[in-house]
Amino acid sequence: MARFTITDREKFPRTGAFIVAPNHYSEIDPVMIGAVTWKLGRVPRFLAKGSLFNVPVVGWFLRKSGQIPVERSNARGNASLVAAEKLVDSGGVVIIYPEGSLTRDPDLWPMRGKTGAARMALEHDIPVIPVAHWGTQQVMARYSKKISFFPPKKIAVKIGDPVDLSAFRGRNLDAATLNEATTVIMDSITELLADLRGENPPAERWNPAEHDQKETGRFEG
Repeated sequence: MARFTITDREKFPRTGAFIVAPNHYSEIDPVMIGAVTWKLGRVPRFLAKGSLFNVPVVGWFLRKSGQIPVERSNARGNASLVAAEKLVDSGGVVIIYPEGSLTRDPDLWPMRGKTGAARMALEHDIPVIPVAHWGTQQVMARYSKKISFFPPKKIAVKIGDPVDLSAFRGRNLDAATLNEATTVIMDSITELLADLRGENPPAERWNPAEHDQKETGRFEG
């Protein structure tokens, strides 16, 4: 099993709707974040990519706990977003991984985020609570299918203050606004993780699109 050390747990809202935005570097992360959310007195609901539901243990946990699969590029994806919005409207908690998938940063720092969390927060005027954790890679390494609960692993979790998105409220939610807001969210998560790790993050956040272009010889500038 795992032993959690949760820092600043009082920053986790006890009531009302909000988005939990954690870092993501192991397929076992949803189980761990779900356990932390439960320990802090809220029922976890994930907006998670559909492929996670096929991962051993993780998929079982997601299905049994009523999580919300997001199937991109089809109608089910829209239905998933509607389900998440209903949870928010009813005062629930939705956990969204802003990175969209496991970070591809070689040192497991958060990579460039996607705009789903920022959009939902701004459209529904609800807070985003950044969360960083470190240690789940010892339970299940990135891209691994092996899980190791014994001996018990230590997982450190740090809860942050609500992300200040006031500069973006009332603005047209175009790509530029959402990307700026997402950067603020990712900065908050990265700052928490740097504190947990006692290290400085990279000067530039890993951008999967740029690295894909470099690898295929299509990167320009």
